[in-house]
Order: sequence, then C-alpha cells, then structure tokens
Amino acid sequence: MTKRILVLLFAGLLAAAGMSAYKPAKKAFRPVPPTAVAQDSLIRPGEEHFEHLWQLTFGGQNAEAYWSADGTKLSFQATVGDNKCDQQYVYDLRTGKVTLVSTGKGRTTCGYFYDNDKRVLFASTHLGGDACPPEPDMSKGYTWAIYPSYDIFTAKVDGTDLRQLTNHPEYDAEATLSVDGKWIIFTSKRDGDVDLYKMRPDGSEVTRLTNTPGYDGGAYFSHDGTKIVWRTFRTTDSTALARFHGLLAQDLVMPNKMDIYVANADGSDQRRITDKPGASFAPYFTPDDKQIIYSSNWENPRSRNFDLYMVDVAGSEPRPITRDSDFDGFPMFSPDGKWLVFCSNRGGKVEGETNIYLAQWK
Repeated sequence: MTKRILVLLFAGLLAAAGMSAYKPAKKAFRPVPPTAVAQDSLIRPGEEHFEHLWQLTFGGQNAEAYWSADGTKLSFQATVGDNKCDQQYVYDLRTGKVTLVSTGKGRTTCGYFYDNDKRVLFASTHLGGDACPPEPDMSKGYTWAIYPSYDIFTAKVDGTDLRQLTNHPEYDAEATLSVDGKWIIFTSKRDGDVDLYKMRPDGSEVTRLTNTPGYDGGAYFSHDGTKIVWRTFRTTDSTALARFHGLLAQDLVMPNKMDIYVANADGSDQRRITDKPGASFAPYFTPDDKQIIYSSNWENPRSRNFDLYMVDVAGSEPRPITRDSDFDGFPMFSPDGKWLVFCSNRGGKVEGETNIYLAQWK
C-alpha cells in the first residue's frame, strides 16, 4: 500500500469518526404558537424595542400572562364564555393549546408556574362559594376587592391534583415563586394590614416581610434570589391613611396612587424606586436584575392610558417601552430575555377588551 493511499485512508477514517460524533446544535425555541397572529401593524411609533409583535388571545379579558421556567408555556387568567369570573389557564406555546387549571368556580387570580413547571400556583375564592363574589361598589371611585375567601392553591398543569397551601379567614393571594423554587412570596391581610409574606412551597415557615401601614402587593423575586420588587401605597398623610383603613375595613383597596419598591429578599433595605403621580404596578426584573419593567399611568394619572416603562434598580427616570393610547400592562421577560409577554387593549374589537401579546425584543 503506497504512502498516498495510507494518507487518504487515514483521512477517511478521521472524517467518518467526526461525522459519527457530530451533533447538530439545538435550535433555540421560538415561542410563537401556531394560533398566534402577526400584529406588527400594532407596533406604535416609539416602541423601538419591539422587533415583531404577535397576538395570542382574541376577545374577552386576558391578563397576567407569566412564563414557565423552560419558556414553552404561559399561565394566565381569563374570562371565557358565560363565566364572568377570571379562571386560570395554561397556554402551551408549542401547540397553541389552552388548558383550564382552576376549578371553574369562584374567582381566581395570579397564576404562576411551580414545582419545575409541573404545577401552577394561584389564588381562588371557590371554597367560599361556586359563584363569583360580588363586584366592589365603584360609586366612590375605582377600587380593588381583596376578598377574604381568597386562599392559595396549586394544581397540575392539566388541572388535576388540586392542593390548598393557605387556610386563613383573611385575604391570601398574589403569589409568585422564587427562581430556585425555595420560596413563595404572597400578599395577605392576615395581620390586619395588606403586607408581603413569604413561605416555603409546602406552605410552611410563613414570614412577614413588610410592616408599614398601607398596601404592599404584587411581588416578585429577582432572578438571583437576593431581592424583591413590588407595588405599594404608603403615606404619612393622616387623612389619606384614614381613608385607606376605612376602605380596608370593607375589604377594598383604592389603587389610584402606587409606587414601585425594591428590598432585599428578607424584607430589609426597603426603598422606593418610582415617585410619580398615578398608579405604578406589575413590576418585574429584567433578566440581568439591573432594571425593572412595569406598568404606569403616571403621564396621565386620571386615565386608563397605562404604558410600560423601565427604570434602573439603582433608581432612574422612567424610560417608556410602549406608546399605545390605551392600556398596556403585566410585562414579563422570557427566561432567555429575547421575548416580552404583556397584556394590552390595542387592536381590540370591543372597547376595553384585553388580550395577550408577544413581542420579540431588540
């Protein structure tokens, strides 16, 4: 066998070995379900971070859409058909399939993935009755009802194996989970005020995190687990505080003035990062934990014109993300930071209709 033939044979063996060991790179998941509709025409001037936009739901009230840890699913709440009370659903972004997770009874709020995406955490009033609890009286202004019948539950993503995590005669709701799965943070009226608490995923080790008169709620952990962010109403004005306590005695909160706060995960070093007119709410950390995206009507505090903004955790002037003339809220970045899910009135066929949108972030 000549030297040239030996060289060619050796090269062929190397190539064959390389081919057998070759594994194509795993393609990044693109969370645009087959049921989505492209809506780039609804990207408004000034929304420079939106590369593309898709609409995921169509009609009714759809809100609080939150990502699973693997980025393939969303939990959300919606009114569907004849049921006028929010129920919890899971939206599979691979197929477009939507599955009811809650019981279909009472009212629910704040669904969030739990137990490595195998379950969903949510609050429900169904133990207090099958029917919707009564709507709050709006004759004295816009209010939120904090129903005492709310407790926190968890169920598998197909709606089976319902388990109760809290059992208290006062409001327990607004629960989210730390990224490492070790703590649930939630809002409760159990000590007479509306404060933040944390507990273990099995409902044990309940610990109070805030203790200032006023409303504290809608909290999330940072991705590294060292901080929390939430919305709050706090005041030193005796008249405003008396009004707050008067409404609280009726299990009501008036959210016309709220700011965003951050603190360490144990509740220490609490500090305000927004100080604007109107209501700021639904804050969430960016993937690097250096900024916070949230919703606010501070530019027109007497209107429904809520937009999304970003501020630095260290503090900064709000930077607008959305510029629609109506409601944009409940923003959350995908785990890889490449996508933003939010809820909006834009493009609705009926005034006030709220749908879930998915934006490719740039």
